[in-house]
Amino acid sequence: MNGNLSEAKALVKALGTGSDKADICICPPYPYLSAVLEAKSLPIILGAQDCSSRDNGAFTGDVSASMLKDMGCSYVILGHSERRANHQESSAFIARKAEKVHEHHLVSIICVGETESDRVAGLQNEVVLTQLLESIPASSNKQNIVIAYEPVWAIGTGKTATLDDIRDMHLIIRKFLQEKLDNSSTIRILYGGSVKADNAKEILSVPNVGGALVGGASLKADQFLAIINAV
Repeated sequence: MNGNLSEAKALVKALGTGSDKADICICPPYPYLSAVLEAKSLPIILGAQDCSSRDNGAFTGDVSASMLKDMGCSYVILGHSERRANHQESSAFIARKAEKVHEHHLVSIICVGETESDRVAGLQNEVVLTQLLESIPASSNKQNIVIAYEPVWAIGTGKTATLDDIRDMHLIIRKFLQEKLDNSSTIRILYGGSVKADNAKEILSVPNVGGALVGGASLKADQFLAIINAV
């Protein structure tokens, strides 16, 4: 929940100078979707930060997957740690949202990740595997799902998981996907958690890391472009 209309337009225009060798998806706040769609260059894909678990009706304040599709979105982020924590969204609720996203032929970016207390207790693998099991609906396949691993303790804190931590967790997620879904080797697993221009290249080089879920650094065009170029 950052920026204003002019900043949103300026940011997406600046990203138009980025590499055509990377898939770039931007997910602005709902009010700026239309303006960003008009201002963006063709290679940049549009996404949303969340959506409703309902199609339509008396659900004031909600935005449905069909509305997002109508606005030109191709992706929807679901289960971000801030939604799980600040809005008490359960994994089962996230799975219902993902079903709606899939019904309307959009791609769900499903976020999972442990808190610092989980990691200190050695529960990170159990927590992430449970979130995966409960957040991924039966409607998922290799075309309509992306997984984003975001250790909660590394989001906006300046802390970054070690390369070994990232490697281990992405391997665990990859093995889970192989067991749950057919032909899952092409499903992208993103890393999110204080990804910056100066660490993106080494993070993106870790096996099974298929991209980055960029937070604060995406608000500054020069930093975001540096991450894009690191791909």
